[in-house]
Amino acid sequence: MLKRIGILYHPMKESAGELAKTLQKSLIKRGLSVWICSAWDIESARCKTNGTELILTIGGDGTILRAAQVVIPGKTPIAGINLGNLGFMTELNIEETTAKLGRILAGEGWIDERSLLEAKVLLPDSRRTQTFYALNDVVVARGEVVRVIHVTASIDGSELTTYKADGVLVATATGSTGYAMAAGGPILNPRSKDMVLLPIMPHLSANYCLVLPPDVTIRLGVQSVYPSTISIDGHINLIAKSDTVITIKRSKKTIRFLRIHPETTFYSSLEKRLKGKG
Repeated sequence: MLKRIGILYHPMKESAGELAKTLQKSLIKRGLSVWICSAWDIESARCKTNGTELILTIGGDGTILRAAQVVIPGKTPIAGINLGNLGFMTELNIEETTAKLGRILAGEGWIDERSLLEAKVLLPDSRRTQTFYALNDVVVARGEVVRVIHVTASIDGSELTTYKADGVLVATATGSTGYAMAAGGPILNPRSKDMVLLPIMPHLSANYCLVLPPDVTIRLGVQSVYPSTISIDGHINLIAKSDTVITIKRSKKTIRFLRIHPETTFYSSLEKRLKGKG
């Protein structure tokens, strides 16, 4: 039986905060130690994770992406309660929470381990490299000025191409059902260790998507007169000037989800989730 649980909720959804408080009271009555925190307050949540055996998220996939930043580099599993539309990463809907949460607390279910991207960003006016982790994707895109950017791409030191596009995206298998799918990329099995590399709205340049094995290193170089943006999982954003270099590879770290539904649920619910009914 689990003893210490954290609850991260979407602060802009009133129902998420209400459910978090309700669950906290219910779990305390069961004899558990429970803390709650806004999923947007990542630093505060990190301070509470010591000894936490499970993190429940209340919101949607975006809330889980923030929870992943809280967990890294630890191995605390995440179980998501979906208040959004798609919920590719969440495990329970509101109706299932009461019936199935007890089974999760009792230690039932299985661990779904997902790959992370490790992105090292070297800004031209900085002497140090910043390291970020992404559960979904790393995106290099145009900034406020509506002009295509030039992004050089190489794989394991071998030059691939120079993209002229709105941006370039590198996604995990988990992220293949997010922005990458909207940009025309393939859907991968979520537990695949492969990565997806594709341009966003290319203009007179390479327009194909690559599925790359987990042991390669991708190097992207920004060549743009106007500032561009580097986005990590959609909520960590950096301004990138020309000559910024981003090196991306599969991380040795992973994110673990605690699941109660069968492993085949991804396929059986795929069509429903894509139509926003999942």
